[in-house]
Amino acid sequence: MILKRKLRRLLDKYHQGYYIEKYIINDGKKHPMAIICPGGGYHWVCSFSEGMPYAKKLNSMGYSAFVIHYRCGKGYEYPIPQEDLARAIREILSNSEKWNLIAENYSLWGSSAGGHLAASFGTKKMGYSNYNLPKPGAIILSYPVITMYEKAHQGSRDYLLGKDYSPKLQEMASIEKQITKDYPPVFVWHGLSDRDVDPDNSRLLAEALRQKGVKYNYLTFEGVDHGVGIGEKLACEGWFEQAVDFWQSCLGTMKELNDD
Repeated sequence: MILKRKLRRLLDKYHQGYYIEKYIINDGKKHPMAIICPGGGYHWVCSFSEGMPYAKKLNSMGYSAFVIHYRCGKGYEYPIPQEDLARAIREILSNSEKWNLIAENYSLWGSSAGGHLAASFGTKKMGYSNYNLPKPGAIILSYPVITMYEKAHQGSRDYLLGKDYSPKLQEMASIEKQITKDYPPVFVWHGLSDRDVDPDNSRLLAEALRQKGVKYNYLTFEGVDHGVGIGEKLACEGWFEQAVDFWQSCLGTMKELNDD
């Protein structure tokens, strides 16, 4: 397992740079779409564990999916990752007819630092409205980096904000400080044995969502560490299906559109 994880990291590092992995269902019917931001501490993009497996599972459930490889690491601090996500969403939406996508109410998925990227896209200062793009129908977050304060994941903060970040940038990039009443619905979960990203990140987000009256579902799992992805045979197994159910619960007409 350790060797397999190391091999995945090496492959992910080799594939640095902006591009989109496309997992499109080509059956002549329109399908809802999910956009996926893998993690990697804003240092690299972990598609092999938090991108491709999600996309393939979504395909099996009837959804087209796209995995975003965003630029990150030294020299690619904020706003480069956010700009790459906006660029990808714009490209996907512009091809929605060609790829038979239901563009409305798409879901945006993110894990770890990719969770921060996805969550930032729901904010006004860093997200969809800033880039004149449609609001996601739901944001799905796995063990996300949320805050840039005391409970921050230091590596993600350093790579995203740089070493000499301003207090203003720190506050803007702390998602719990940027939640408004019109933030998209959120499904968020965290393992309580996470040794990389403090589970309080998700708790802070859930509390901010509650205070603003935003629809959300917040789950925690005992004995689950960081970076487990879909989490087969772990206490968190089944979170993926619950997340899709949550997304569907936010979309009153999605099934009818797919049946046409």
